[in-house]
Amino acid sequence: MSTERKNIVITGASSGLGEGMAREFAAKGRNLALCARRTDRLETLAKELTETHPGITVVTKALDVTDSDAVFRVFREFRDELGSIDRVIANAGLGKGQPIGTGYFEANKQTIETNVIGLLAQCEAAMEIFREQKAGHLVVVSSVSAVRGMRGNVTTYAASKAAAASLAEGIRAQHLSKDTADIAVTTLLPGYIESEMTGRASKTPLMVSGEKGAQALVSAIEAEKAKAYVPWWPWTVLAQVLRFAPLSLVRKLS
Repeated sequence: MSTERKNIVITGASSGLGEGMAREFAAKGRNLALCARRTDRLETLAKELTETHPGITVVTKALDVTDSDAVFRVFREFRDELGSIDRVIANAGLGKGQPIGTGYFEANKQTIETNVIGLLAQCEAAMEIFREQKAGHLVVVSSVSAVRGMRGNVTTYAASKAAAASLAEGIRAQHLSKDTADIAVTTLLPGYIESEMTGRASKTPLMVSGEKGAQALVSAIEAEKAKAYVPWWPWTVLAQVLRFAPLSLVRKLS
């Protein structure tokens, strides 16, 4: 990383991976702009972080990323309060879903609206600010499930995360020129990390704790690579196995 990203926006920061990353960045002395739908949990987290790390600034705002106008407004307010935004971690997401054609269209639609349309709004709002500043780091949280189509309850979620990865790569391609060399884009593809969305770690031997997962995510973010599977082992290898495996095998694993 060429420069320290001091002021960091994290969406979906009230719990899970977002909360874990906020704790890790606070320990590194970064200023945080945290947003989520549940403001009570955000305020409790902000109070804890500023008491534990008195040298940092933590600001919070309510945000439902499916409200596109609110995304643009909140990001600009964060920029004005902190003076600049150096990094946006588009982490807010939804994991609900049911098999296609079983009468749960609304649940699957909500996942797409949050994970695709909501993500697009976050990326648009972040990149507008970065282009004005001529610097910044956009981090898109996708998933290892983006590698292949998945069955059952994960079908819509996996499709939304594939869209997220493709969107991030397209934005990265747009900003490879010398004129935008100080704008970086990273795609994170987490494997099984304990959170409200994934459940308890005891359910699978491949799942790591939320704390270890957050540490791995922050390490990957700080490296500012184009793409990172998290944790690096075993997901970098398993992702390639999934990519080329017959669909019948993928079906058994999903």
